[in-house]
Order: sequence, then structure tokens, then C-alpha cells
Amino acid sequence: MPWGGWIERPRRVVGDIHVHARMIRIALSQLNAVVGDLDGNVERILHDVERARALGAEIVVFPELALTGYPPEDLLLKPRFIADNLARLEELARRCDGITVVVGFVDAQADIFNAAAVIHQRRVAGIYHKRLLPNYGVFDEDRYFRPGEAAPVFVLGDVIFGVNICEDIWYPTGPAVAQVQAGAELILNLNASPYHRGKKRYRETMLAARAADNVAIVAYTNMVGGQDELVFDGNAMVFDEEGRLIVEGPQFEEDLVVADLDLGAVFRRRLHEPRRRKEHLVTGDPLPAPRISLPRTQPTPIPLPERMVRRLAPLEEVYTALVVGTRDYVRKNGFRTALVGLSGGIDSSLVATIATDALGPENVVGVSMPSRFSSPGSKDDARAVAENLGIRFWTVPIEPAHAAMLAMLDDYFAGLPQGLAEENLQSRLRGTILMTIANKFDWIVLTTGNKSEMATGYATLYGDMAGGFAVIKDVPKTLVYDLARWRNARDGRPVIPESVLTKEPSAELRPDQRDVDSLPPYPLLDPILRAYVEEDRSFEEIVAMGFDEETVRRTIRMVDRTEYKRRQAPPGVKITPRAFGRDRRLPITNRYRGA
Repeated sequence: MPWGGWIERPRRVVGDIHVHARMIRIALSQLNAVVGDLDGNVERILHDVERARALGAEIVVFPELALTGYPPEDLLLKPRFIADNLARLEELARRCDGITVVVGFVDAQADIFNAAAVIHQRRVAGIYHKRLLPNYGVFDEDRYFRPGEAAPVFVLGDVIFGVNICEDIWYPTGPAVAQVQAGAELILNLNASPYHRGKKRYRETMLAARAADNVAIVAYTNMVGGQDELVFDGNAMVFDEEGRLIVEGPQFEEDLVVADLDLGAVFRRRLHEPRRRKEHLVTGDPLPAPRISLPRTQPTPIPLPERMVRRLAPLEEVYTALVVGTRDYVRKNGFRTALVGLSGGIDSSLVATIATDALGPENVVGVSMPSRFSSPGSKDDARAVAENLGIRFWTVPIEPAHAAMLAMLDDYFAGLPQGLAEENLQSRLRGTILMTIANKFDWIVLTTGNKSEMATGYATLYGDMAGGFAVIKDVPKTLVYDLARWRNARDGRPVIPESVLTKEPSAELRPDQRDVDSLPPYPLLDPILRAYVEEDRSFEEIVAMGFDEETVRRTIRMVDRTEYKRRQAPPGVKITPRAFGRDRRLPITNRYRGA
């Protein structure tokens, strides 16, 4: 029984239409490309080409800009980079035989294009140029690329397929419509689609709609891994002509997703779906859809192993994104060991836990830097976290340096009450210690500030903001607690001690200090921040949601006046729909106030 259990049905020819179970096996690569690593990316692609060919696939599809990595940003302004990318494409084509390869690259003609090459029999047989270029949120493609002007289809024997890229599939009247009208029964969609909470559900709904509306099989593949602030979650999917999910890949893992597709079912379904015959009356003249013919040599089919994919629960999904983003940022930038300042608080405890899961306990060092204001409980909690994680633990008290600095400034501060300057001095001493240790051993400092603190400016420049990567920069404080509890539950033991989860949040920079002395309680603050920062709601709209006027006004003012701090913060993993830096970009010098 060929094709993994399907029985080949006798062929009955009506004109040039073959009425039988027309099968094709495709493979979708969830590739972890590295931006700028052209040679490395070629080898990564070839590895999956070999795997796909060994499994009997006729087509293997790679993500958007897989050759260059995504997003290449201003590397695209370097002519040498464009030329090198084209040379690697030609090298890749020469090394691919016995399978059709669809791969993202940068094409150059009179301008440059976000493109997909269709490689067949060791040559580039056709090219698709991305039509719809996103220029919102984290995307800036209008800065670099020219939009495509055609929607070619490829004829592989009796299989007709279209290729398009990421944003192209999100529009109901996008290039897929022209490709389907030109006869395509299979749409291959290449993506570098960054993760944020809830995006998986939106993608599935959209892809199911495109498949059902076009009465076509839609195969979606996506990049995986971290790139600066972005993390890509893979999760390749195939939807049949009725919009049903028939196979998917895991999130946040490199994988090769292989599926057998019945294109005969598409034709049968179209006979019962007259709407598509009138599409051109609604959409107007479609894009040009030239046909590119490719000879088909079907490989001998082999049975496919059963695929089981476990879907991640919401908190597990976010936690995994943070782990993958941290791992790839550290590794891809040439570091091995990460340094975390362990205060005994919830934020540093979670960051140390994520770092340990990302890099291994042997590659994480926790440093306790107690001051005269550090409580015995916090010092004990910092040590307990390190012991539970199995990481190295150093103690470097800041009191000698703190006393010396105050003495150095005493003549100038004489007669003035102690306040924020003295408090922030402690944080800056800790930042100096961490950066000095990291500098000595060529390690990277992971900062521990959360999104609630970054939003309100409840952080110290060149102090707790000093470091190379801000792991939980986009994680609101209430979510920090949820993630910590989830991580403890996963192990069935309190990796993060219960005392850390239950004690009053405090920076411990003065006696009896509490976060609520400076901020609204986090369960109240975080919904206001979500409304203002992520949803762009006005003061009046937020008050109408039921929040106290003065609390809303105070929160908005804190957000507005601390943009200069956020601009100087290190990058961190994006997990919300609107992260500081990549998504939300406001001028530092700005007199407009939201409240």
C-alpha cells in the first residue's frame, strides 16, 4: 500500500483532467537560520533537503529569507551582502537534485525583492517576489524591498502549486487568489513570523479561512529560534481544501514536517464549490500568473512514521519562548556563560531559572550583592534559588564600595537629605560589579527587569538596567508570578522558593521599602499598562474601564516621562503583541501627554 497506507486508484482520463487520487508528499522545514551566516544557512538547508529526500518527499519548503536569516535589516543596504546571498543560492541549487526545493532569499534586479526560489534539477527554475510587504509592528520591509508584480504557478507533472511569502497569505484577495485562478491546487507559504502570545490561534483561523475560501491545500512553514528581540515559533501547518488542519509541527523546535497530500480531493471539492468561478468578478483583474513547468519524477514512496505533536499550554508557550530567545541570543552572539544578579526576589529568580533551562546549570552564575538594607530572608532566598538550580553562586557585598562612594561625595551632599541618588547608587554599584565580572570572564549579563518596571521607569539606568540581554523585559509583573508558579509545578517542587512568591516585592534600597510605595499594586497596574501601552487607549477610555482616575493619570505620566530610559535598555524577548523597542517607538523629546 503506497503513500503511507493509501491505495492507488485506477486512472480515468477526461480531457487533460486526471480523475484519481493524485498524491504528492511534501516536507516543511522549521529552520533555525542565523542572520548573516550565509554558509552556515546553506548547510542547514542542505541537511533538511537530504532528510526530506530520504523520506520520499517531492517538494521541501524552507522559511522566508532562510538563506540570509530574518530580519537582515540594514545588511540589505550592503551590495556585497546581496551578491554573496545570490552566489550561495547558485551553490545551493547545484547541490540539490532529486527533489524540488523552495527557499527564501533576496533577489536583485533593478531593485531588491524578498523572494522565494524554486530549485529543480540543480537549477533555479523559477522565482516568486513577495507582493505584500508588511511595515508595521516589528516589520520594516518597505524600507528595503520592492513589491512583486506577478504570482507565478509551477506545474510539476500533474501537480500545480503556487508559492507566496508570509504577509501574502494574510489578505483574502492576496496573490493566492490569482494562483488558484491559474489552476493551483496547492499553496506553499514561506514565513518568518515572530511569536507573541495568542498569535498561534490567529494564524490557524486565518490559514483555515484561506484554504477553505480558495478550495486549495495551504501549506505553511515558519522559521524557528531567536533573533535579537524576536523569537520564531515554527509550528508548520497544512490545511486541506475544507480548512481542516491535517498536520502540524511543534512550536519552538527545529523539525521537518512531512505530509502526503491528496490533490484529487481538491478537484472533487471544487466541483461542488461554484463560488470560485465568480472570484474574478469580485477581485477584478488578477495578478499575472505565468506558468513554469517542471518535469516530475515521483520517488518510491515509503511509509511515514506516525507524528504526534503536543500542543503547549499558554504559560508553557510563553516560558518556552523566553528560554529559546535567551538560548539563541546568548549562543548566536558567541557567549557560553550568563551572569545573573540574584537578589532573592521573584524577577531575578525567574531569570536565573530561564537561563538555566536555556544554557544548562554549568553555564549560569548567580551573584548575590547584599547591602546594608538587604534582609536575611532575601539573602537566604538567593542562595536557595542557586542551590535548587545547581548553578554557581557568588557573594560580593557592596557595602564597602557603597560606604566609600558616599564618603567621596559627602562634601558635596552635605546638609541634603538622602533620597533617590543614594538608593540608585546601590543599584549602579551592582551593575558595575556584574559588568566587571562579565568583562573579566567574557560572560554576558542578563538583566532582570520586567515590563511593568520598564513601562513605569521603576529601574535604574546603568544599574539594574545594565547588561547584555533583558530576558523578561516584555513580561508584566503579574505574569512573572504566573510563570514562576508554572515552572515550580512543572518540576513538582519549589525550584523558586515559596517565600520568594509570597513576600512583598521590594527593591531593598532603603529601610522597609516596598514596591507599592512607588507604584500602584501590580494586579491594578498591569491592566492599566496593557490598555495604555499595548492597546493605545486614552486616559478617558481607561477610566471608563473602571479604573481610578488618579491611578490612571499617575501611571500614564510615569510611562510618558521615562521613554529615555527604555531607549537605553538592552534588547529582550518579545512575547506580547506590543513590545517596547521593536513595536512601540515614541520620541524621547515629546511634550504630548496622554493624561
